[in-house]
Order: sequence, then C-alpha cells, then structure tokens
Amino acid sequence: MLHVRVRPGASRSEVLGWEGETLRVRVTSPPEEGRATRAVAALLAAALGVPPSSVELVRGGAARDKFFRVRGLDPAGLKARLGKESSR
Repeated sequence: MLHVRVRPGASRSEVLGWEGETLRVRVTSPPEEGRATRAVAALLAAALGVPPSSVELVRGGAARDKFFRVRGLDPAGLKARLGKESSR
C-alpha cells in the first residue's frame, strides 16, 4: 500500500518526493467532492507509467493522508519508479 500526503489547491500538480515512507504530492484540484483524490490518482498513474485503473484508493478519501494500492507493482517497484527518498 502506498501512503500519500496530499496538498490540494497548489499552483501546480507534482510528486514532491519521499518523506520516510510517505510520498508527498501536490495537486491543483481543490479538496471538494473528491476532485483532489481523483487528481492524485491520475498523477500517480502518470508518474508510475500504469493505467489509471491500476491505482485504487483504499483509505482516506476525505483526508490529506491517503492510502492507494497500485496493481502490478510491489513496494520496491513503487519506490524505484517514484524516485529516492526526499531530504526533507
């Protein structure tokens, strides 16, 4: 499972990097009606090079801390595709 900390309503959407075991991302979508969650799922799919249908929200639909499952990738594969740990 992939733990993601989200900053919605940002000036641009991007993967910021790892902070321990948590991936930090920001998205331009507001935290309304699931828009930010859908934007995070799409951003993760693009960054990982997988179809959007492979990224599934498991927990945290209305929270900044979200947990996603990515079909077809193990935790080591996720870290390898998303880059090394952030220095933050």
